[in-house]
Amino acid sequence: MPGSARTMAVCTVSGLVVATAYTVAMGANGWLWFAWVVLALVTIGVVAARPV
Repeated sequence: MPGSARTMAVCTVSGLVVATAYTVAMGANGWLWFAWVVLALVTIGVVAARPV
């Protein structure tokens, strides 16, 4: 996995941890989860577009 894809994956997992912690502490926030889903989809796109 190239460096940019690995960085995106780390950011996505970190975002999931932050979104989960926020939801547990403060309650659900739809925009936060929407942003995480968009980040996850972009990460999937970066990983899928990487050269073989």
